[in-house]
Amino acid sequence: MVRRSQAVGESQVIEIRDYQGEKLSSVADFRENSIKGPQKIDPETYRLTVSGLVNTTREYSYQDVLESFPHHRKVVRLFCVEGWDVTILWDGVAVNDLISASGPNPGADTVIFRAADGYSTGLPLSYIRDREIILAYAANNVTLSEERGFPFQLVAEDRWGYKWIKWVKSIEVSTDSSYEGYWESRGYSNDGSLNQSFFG
Repeated sequence: MVRRSQAVGESQVIEIRDYQGEKLSSVADFRENSIKGPQKIDPETYRLTVSGLVNTTREYSYQDVLESFPHHRKVVRLFCVEGWDVTILWDGVAVNDLISASGPNPGADTVIFRAADGYSTGLPLSYIRDREIILAYAANNVTLSEERGFPFQLVAEDRWGYKWIKWVKSIEVSTDSSYEGYWESRGYSNDGSLNQSFFG
């Protein structure tokens, strides 16, 4: 069941996917396995760039993102290739809203995400749109910590954990559907779907 309710601002809409009392994991249940350790991002100087095959390249501050786009709330489970998983209540903004504000090229089919630590990954634009994938800024009603990916972590539903990029700093709209990110270039599946082996 999905219900919508008014948030703090008149234009802010929160999407809540009821989870029927499902027990949430603790944010302490995550395991630190990033490529360079937790990144310390200054919210005052942070900028999120949306670029590539768009009419207008845009750059947002942390507050710009929080104040300019509708907020969404979802309960989604992350499955790590290491064998552990967590079920978390995520708050975030829709990636497609960020892309739409820049005017994507009609021929674009891929979204490439890059992080502050040099990590990257790509996903189909159709998946981003159809699943209303969000960039989360909070987990279990608490602002993301440095360890959890502050300021933004991608909530890549039904994809292995290596697609859940943290410390996101740029979103590139592209036609490079074969783009290989950090783990994909090391043999992991480019698709990353949970119903397939993560090792490509």
